[in-house]
Amino acid sequence: MSTEIPEVIDAATVPGWPASVESVDVLVVGFGIAGGSAALEAARAGARVVLLERAATPGGTTAMAGGHFYLGGGTAVQQACGIEDSAEEMEKYLLAIAADGLPTGTDVDPETAAKIHAYCTDSVEHFDWVESLGITFERSFFPGKAVIQPGTEGVMFTGNEKVYPFRDVAKPAPRGHKVPKPGDTGGAVMVIEALADQLEQTNAEIRYETGASNLVVEDGRVVGVAWRRFDERGYLRARSVIITAGGFVGNAEMVAEHVPLLGSGKLFPLASTYDDGLGLRLGKSVGAEWRGMDKGFQTAPFYPPSILMTGIIVNKRGRRFAPEDSYHSRMSAFVLEQDDSEAYLIVDSEHIEMPSMPLTPFLDGYDTVEEMADGIGVPFDALEQTLNDYNKHAAAGEDPEFHKYHDWIAPQDKAPWGVIDLRLGKAMYAGFTMGGMRVDLDGRVQRADGSVIEGLYAGGACAVNIAQDAKGYCSGMQLGEGSYFGRRAGKHAAGAR
Repeated sequence: MSTEIPEVIDAATVPGWPASVESVDVLVVGFGIAGGSAALEAARAGARVVLLERAATPGGTTAMAGGHFYLGGGTAVQQACGIEDSAEEMEKYLLAIAADGLPTGTDVDPETAAKIHAYCTDSVEHFDWVESLGITFERSFFPGKAVIQPGTEGVMFTGNEKVYPFRDVAKPAPRGHKVPKPGDTGGAVMVIEALADQLEQTNAEIRYETGASNLVVEDGRVVGVAWRRFDERGYLRARSVIITAGGFVGNAEMVAEHVPLLGSGKLFPLASTYDDGLGLRLGKSVGAEWRGMDKGFQTAPFYPPSILMTGIIVNKRGRRFAPEDSYHSRMSAFVLEQDDSEAYLIVDSEHIEMPSMPLTPFLDGYDTVEEMADGIGVPFDALEQTLNDYNKHAAAGEDPEFHKYHDWIAPQDKAPWGVIDLRLGKAMYAGFTMGGMRVDLDGRVQRADGSVIEGLYAGGACAVNIAQDAKGYCSGMQLGEGSYFGRRAGKHAAGAR
């Protein structure tokens, strides 16, 4: 694949421009969750909309998702389940998790803070909008710790809300709303199908197997695209262009340049065919700033079962380095930061169970700590001290070193011990890119100086909004913010006509 930036086409060089070139109000490039939401809102606002999708069917990478939306503030599901939440507490949490990835003492930038505030303030309304598409979230709560609800339960904890230090900053509340489809994949297809059904009731036109290859510019403003469908070529004029064409995890050259860990051959890319970075490169061609290009999401969950979180995770020095009850991508990010990305989950015979997903293999069982240290190649003295210190405090229900939540504190002192392998190259890590174009609250693409590129918007994996790294990610942010900020971009673009 290419890292080349597409050529910008001057409208004056297009034959028949403008009179002989088809014209629309809003042109959306890519039909995933963000593009579908943008197109629907623009069409409902009265704009003439065309949606281009390179694949033969809608969905993009969205179609691979399990179907979580990270929403709160008192949704109908939360209220039905007796869960107390507010936009203010949700905002506190998201601000804290965003600040956690910054250097100590650094505040969340005003642009991100404004997006978090809007997302939380509008969260209940956005939940209602998702249900208005024809999706009804089950009014039920899954109390366990899992990657995704095993059944059709409507909400569960899908972030670090109960993990230290965030539980001390904001009152924890479950916000991971899942569409009513059992299992961990395919749920988001329901959302895409619902969006497609709703779009059929508008004047929006969807053109499959058609992609944008270049942006067309006139007097510094984006005014359309060059498109391609098999051997056909053409142009479309548009008052506003919204790029929602996915990330770049499927582009090996871009990954190697910006986030090489994802291209090491030791992680499985969570990509659709068209996660090739073309959308980002189109934006770059007209001066868009790229942000967070070195950030990726990577994970190899060792839970469920949640009882495994009572164990301890140690690095090659035999030391713990993070609370084991962290959200799975946060824990994985800590693992990958260790020397040689090496870590092991140790659980005693009273708590050991096999992981439900075959991503983190069972390494072996050991009758003594000395045998275990020798077997996994860590210093015996350090491992023995780590276990003794943890067990001493766990017996009193405490974890003064990493403050693991009390539900997951239990002594690990009953031999034999089982070891689950979390090492990169042994555990099956998967991931995707999180970098994208800089956009304002309404999705308008920005240059490095903060100025807006007139006529151009971006959303979904093409843009950087709230979710910016693996440690701060919550399941449901991609669908949640993708649809929310996609809606905002669609409305704003329609208003610009």
